[in-house]
Amino acid sequence: SLEAKEQVGAIVNLLSDSSSGVRWAAAQALVSLEAKEQVGAIVNLLSDSDSYVRRAAAQALGSLEAKEQVGAIVNLLSDSDSDVRQAAAQALRKFGQAESKAIAEILNEVYGNRREKSNLRFLAYFLGGAEENSLTLVQWLGQPQEYPDLAKLDREQKIKILKVFKDAWQPSESLPLLRNDLEKQIARVIRQGKWQFQDMGLLQAHYQNLKSVNSTHAEAVKAKITNLQGWKWIFAARNIWLTHLGFWGLLLFAYPRSAQIQAIFFWNPRVRKIIGLGYVEFLLTWIPLLRSRLFAPFKESLLADAKLNYADLDSYFAKSLVRVETSQKIQPLQTAVPDLKGQIVLQGESGLGKSLFLRYLAKKSQHITVYLTADRFTAGVIQAIQNKLKGKAQDHDFLRNLIYSGALDIFIDGLNEVDADTRANIKKFVEDYFKGNIIIATQPLEGKLPATAKVYTLQPLPKELIKEFLLSRQPLDKTENQLQEEDYKEVCLEYLEKTLDTDLPPEELTETQKILSNPMDLTVLSQIIARGECPDIFQLQQQQYEIMAADYAARQRAPFPLERFAEHAYQIRLDNLSLSGTDFFEQLQCMERHKMVIRQQFLNVKQEPVTEWKFRHDKIWEFFILQTFLGQNNNRPSEYKKDARFRGVYFLLANLLPLEDATMLREELIHYAADSGDHTVSDRFIQILRARKN
Repeated sequence: SLEAKEQVGAIVNLLSDSSSGVRWAAAQALVSLEAKEQVGAIVNLLSDSDSYVRRAAAQALGSLEAKEQVGAIVNLLSDSDSDVRQAAAQALRKFGQAESKAIAEILNEVYGNRREKSNLRFLAYFLGGAEENSLTLVQWLGQPQEYPDLAKLDREQKIKILKVFKDAWQPSESLPLLRNDLEKQIARVIRQGKWQFQDMGLLQAHYQNLKSVNSTHAEAVKAKITNLQGWKWIFAARNIWLTHLGFWGLLLFAYPRSAQIQAIFFWNPRVRKIIGLGYVEFLLTWIPLLRSRLFAPFKESLLADAKLNYADLDSYFAKSLVRVETSQKIQPLQTAVPDLKGQIVLQGESGLGKSLFLRYLAKKSQHITVYLTADRFTAGVIQAIQNKLKGKAQDHDFLRNLIYSGALDIFIDGLNEVDADTRANIKKFVEDYFKGNIIIATQPLEGKLPATAKVYTLQPLPKELIKEFLLSRQPLDKTENQLQEEDYKEVCLEYLEKTLDTDLPPEELTETQKILSNPMDLTVLSQIIARGECPDIFQLQQQQYEIMAADYAARQRAPFPLERFAEHAYQIRLDNLSLSGTDFFEQLQCMERHKMVIRQQFLNVKQEPVTEWKFRHDKIWEFFILQTFLGQNNNRPSEYKKDARFRGVYFLLANLLPLEDATMLREELIHYAADSGDHTVSDRFIQILRARKN
């Protein structure tokens, strides 16, 4: 109350009363009246002869939060009376969040009064509710019995400790014993820390403090800073490299989708080399993930010749057999060549499925793959690949390294369809890059295959697989088939039993088995059976055409223009073009229904829709070209004997020309082979003609 406060002066006088009980009561009364201005009078009681009064004085100062009397209260921590010591510790604890200066004063009092180390447990008690910085000072200063283990502290924890030491530096200026301990601990923490360049400012601040007082520990801190400065350029270089790598990483991420990034950064050799600092070129060449990214925009172009979107890979007959020429062992093709590894030549007669297997293998490949027909290589293999690429991927030396190291898989189809010079160039290329992954499909070419390649020869289907293959060809388009599935199977079995009758003449049976063992011929045969027709085993392409032509005539009320269309087929073989959908649209539509051609639709470079027509197989194409080689006074059989593109046509001529004309053509082919050394047509022509004469 106001009246009680007016009596503060009288109460202060009681602090010197002869009765200890009165002195105790007076101290308690001043606390009740919150008479903080009388703290000085209460402090005098701390040296009272009565321990009961000293305890009361300590409690009173604690209650009044007399932080400026920290030193006086600390003196009681060594009082002879345990209750007094306890009261002093409790009073100090009530000061709560003591500042670093206050803590420094407490510690200095312990030093200056030469207190025992055990007294520090009172400080620990006092600081139990203090702020973290104060706890840190007590933990590291004041001669604790055990210093913290620096090895157990991480960099962030050591930084916090140094910041506390930095805050305590100025308050410890007038406390020499504490300052000495602080200098020692600063040097200890810095010396044993693993610092980063961004910590330099904090370390230099401590060095300047130590240097300003000529501390013996300054040099140890300077040595650590000097060592850290040596890493300055390393850290800077690291950041530059990381930034550069991040920049190119973002470019690579956006590269497949951005034509601007492709053209500016990857297809421009000067920009790529200068901004790439040299190492980008190396990484793009030898790191598979980055290499695949580099080729990503060209995947469609590299596989364009394979026509994977239009190849009927679902109909691929996986049980085809090959003979391994080195061991003469016969095994399933997919077992012998599960994937492309090393150099492989896959040879076999037309229709055995060479091209379809190459497409199947290319589609499931996980590597960078280029698929090319052999007629693309007139200027060289690497040039043909370069024509499909841009920028770094197009670099000649870069491609050579990729091919030789096996990082680029090369599929070459139709080796038999190019001239002898082109075959020789391809053969040399394969032998030069003998460690590359290269597969070549060809019809048999005696003595013309790369010596470094492993040769696999496709085998005619054996009798049990002929049956399995034919039954598996049941067409799915029910609207075009007259036979249902069960009827189709029944007719197939009857047909095979009849055509493979062992009572037939041996020559006829042998030729029949040869035709039936060819998957392409079997496919045509199955289409004829499915339509309810009886196949003519020796005239399958002719019969397929006649069925198609009859359908065309019925729909168009006009005959199929065989002569004009055959001349067109001949011309596009010469010029390597597609069938004309403009001039023969109705004819191609009809042929598509009869599985003779396929329609391919895509977007050109201007993103415009384009439609192309292709013959489903060379045997069909060659049937139409054959029509342009027949007839009296026709010079084409003599004119194209050097042209490998018409090789299959000559084999058809061996069967269809009048025997006298076929014999005369045989003599021409023999003379050409003798003069040129090219037997790719003559040898097979002679074999077919010999079988015909027998």
